[in-house]
Amino acid sequence: MAGRSTTGSISLGTDLEAGSMRVPSPAASMTALWTVAIGIMVEGPSVAIYTARKGVLSSSTRLTGSSLRKRRSKVPPKPPPPQPRINERIRVPEVRVIDEEGQQVGVISTAEAVAMARERDVDLVEVSGQANPPVARLMDFGRFKYEQSKKESEARKHQAKTRLREVRMKPKIDVHDIDFKTRTVEKLLRQGDKVKVTVMFRGREITHPQIGKNLLDRIFDNLEDVATKEKDAALEGRHMSMILIADKRGIAARDRAKQLAADAEKSDAQAGGESEGESEEPVSVGASED
Repeated sequence: MAGRSTTGSISLGTDLEAGSMRVPSPAASMTALWTVAIGIMVEGPSVAIYTARKGVLSSSTRLTGSSLRKRRSKVPPKPPPPQPRINERIRVPEVRVIDEEGQQVGVISTAEAVAMARERDVDLVEVSGQANPPVARLMDFGRFKYEQSKKESEARKHQAKTRLREVRMKPKIDVHDIDFKTRTVEKLLRQGDKVKVTVMFRGREITHPQIGKNLLDRIFDNLEDVATKEKDAALEGRHMSMILIADKRGIAARDRAKQLAADAEKSDAQAGGESEGESEEPVSVGASED
């Protein structure tokens, strides 16, 4: 039989004789394949399989248990943040106590401090364990944890996530459209986004890039007090663009100026109304002569 099976290696029934290759019969091939399958299951960690390719025996391919199993990398879970020690969990003999109003009570024994907290219906919370002696504060620990969680949630909600937004326009744009695009850019800047202002050229419009440059300069001049240039106007292919970022101080200054102007206008309107009321002369009704 052409197929031969050994303990260390398995041949698929292919021999080389005098430079020629002898092809096994279908029955021998099936027997050899079943032998390979059984050998993999029986011998497990290492099986050498030889195949014939272009009349030359190829090198062996080892199948190991590690290659048959899919390795999965497990990321260890992030440990929870350490919680402060409270009440009887404070193991030091004495602590420096601070009351609910932030006033220092003094250094007393931990047992006495816990009893004081119980009398005031609050908790004794260790706020600085590295101090000597450790510092503990009288507080409602449940309420403290709730307020801390609320602050962290608000901080995550208002955390600035800078995105790059784009406002596009054509070189031939109407004046009222320029004002609309400018207001859109300012709105995005106030949201904390970067804004890429792009002029798109079509056809022979690309032969007049100065038109796009003038348009971008005009928009920036209208926003100069609330924005700064991160990237100056530059031509990239058939597009000319600049990138603006918000100037928070400038935005605050513009808002204050608008508020002052509105207050002044309101005051002038009130003063004008009062002066008109004072200037009106009372109408006297004369007595009729008999």
